[in-house]
Amino acid sequence: MRVVIIEDEKLSAEHLTVLLQKIDSSIIVIKYFDTITASVTAFKEGLDADLIFMDIHLADGNSFEIFNQIKLEIPIIFTTAFDNYAIQAFKQNSIDYLLKPIAVQELQFAMEKFKKQQQLEHKDIISSIAKAYQLVNKEYKTRFLVKSGQTIDTIKTEEIHHFETRESLSFLVTNKGSQHLIDYTLDQLETLLQPKNFFRINRKIILHIQSIEKVNTYFNSRLSISTKFLDTDAKIVSRERVNDFKKWLDN
Repeated sequence: MRVVIIEDEKLSAEHLTVLLQKIDSSIIVIKYFDTITASVTAFKEGLDADLIFMDIHLADGNSFEIFNQIKLEIPIIFTTAFDNYAIQAFKQNSIDYLLKPIAVQELQFAMEKFKKQQQLEHKDIISSIAKAYQLVNKEYKTRFLVKSGQTIDTIKTEEIHHFETRESLSFLVTNKGSQHLIDYTLDQLETLLQPKNFFRINRKIILHIQSIEKVNTYFNSRLSISTKFLDTDAKIVSRERVNDFKKWLDN
């Protein structure tokens, strides 16, 4: 673990280094700074670390001034002899706030908090990657089987104008206007259809992007779609879906 210590008292910096080594021998203090100016310059030049220990009172002023000059996304544990800066400290990306003289137990507790946070962030990243992989590699339905009398036909998704629900039944409507009863709910269809091509504009309609002829503004921050085979109410994009609908159109 790479650590930076920003501290204008040499003995305090040395004491903190000894405590860190006692807690975890893999911790390496890569840089010491005793001023705002030196700290800002180093981070502007690309200095990176896993964690910063930052005293609040430095040789050239209050260390919160650092955040007015640069954007720091590195986690920070503040150290100070005063307790009246705690609220301001936690407005930054702070892990903890340690009062001097720093006790090894409190430092260890702060480091455990830091490690737990890092583990959670790592899990979030892994989860996001896994979800993205699943989305990229997911196979969506490309056709639906429908029954016409005694005949079973196959309808490709590019031939579908929209899906709709009426009286708890779901229907597939083709580009030619023919309607077919299907055994899927709209909630199920949302997970089965390619999201680049289909969008649920309201609770009753899932529409194919090629079916849209024109989009118009409508009453109460909603949108109205010009398209075939839908009555007036069915053509309305519900207000809570408008932003997502615009993003979908823009993809």
